[in-house]
Amino acid sequence: MDQLRAIRYFSKVVETGSFTKAASSFNVPPSSLSRRVSDLEKSLGATLLKRSTRIVKLTEVGQVYYNDMQHILNQLEQSKETVRSYQTTPMGRLRISSMVGFGERILLPLLDELGNLYPEIVLDVSLSDELSALGRDDVDIAIRGGYAPNERVIAIRLMDNGFIPVASPSYLEKHGTPNHVMALKEHKGLYFKAPNGPTPWLCHVDDQWHDVSGPAVAISNNGPWLAKKACNGEGILMSTHWALSSYLESGALQEIKFEHPLAITQHADMAVYLLYQKQRYLVPKVKAAVDFLVEKIKVKNAQ
Repeated sequence: MDQLRAIRYFSKVVETGSFTKAASSFNVPPSSLSRRVSDLEKSLGATLLKRSTRIVKLTEVGQVYYNDMQHILNQLEQSKETVRSYQTTPMGRLRISSMVGFGERILLPLLDELGNLYPEIVLDVSLSDELSALGRDDVDIAIRGGYAPNERVIAIRLMDNGFIPVASPSYLEKHGTPNHVMALKEHKGLYFKAPNGPTPWLCHVDDQWHDVSGPAVAISNNGPWLAKKACNGEGILMSTHWALSSYLESGALQEIKFEHPLAITQHADMAVYLLYQKQRYLVPKVKAAVDFLVEKIKVKNAQ
């Protein structure tokens, strides 16, 4: 039995939910494909699929086997692409994962440019603020905010990701501009909700860290909604400079500066990083995208 072919047949049946559709994808008779999948089950000594006249579903052990095989098939595909990397034209599906706010404001417009430059690249983009490992997600490029990761990937620092406090002129006129970080405890707060919870307002004073968070009036992982509420004078917001740049330029929001800078974590040097696995840079589509994004974002950040 050609086990690799049987695994590909099995995976396609799972993806399409049909032996007939899977057979059509490989241009083989459904009966032939079905026999190969049955032979695979016999060799494993397990039933991978629940068959009925209408639908095909995975069994519990079938789900485990399918997940394992997807990693193997993806690795084989990556190896194949690496071997083919001598080609000069970037092409194929490029899987990119990015945090939501950065993706919407900065990444997606740049990907429109990238798509025009390399029309044979198919962009497959996912935006999520969930913390994840690059290898497990099966993505070519990931953009994440925080600290340089410990996982075995290349991490290119794109820009600073420190948070700054802002408020609207109307809020400051009504409630007064706090002249010391400790005064923030008396001010209304609009809090961004990260995967591990709302981001606090922290400061380092007299060799100690202090939580100076004011009472919350809104908490959300939707940055634009929080910024809108801040523009409406509903409270003070802590967010990144790149996310607030348009509001600061228009004057809708203004930065509140203190002798002791605010932070959302006790760890210094937060940044936005572009991540990829070292061997993937050999693939033309990945190299083209990495080089393009690094140059464009660093130039944009320098302006």
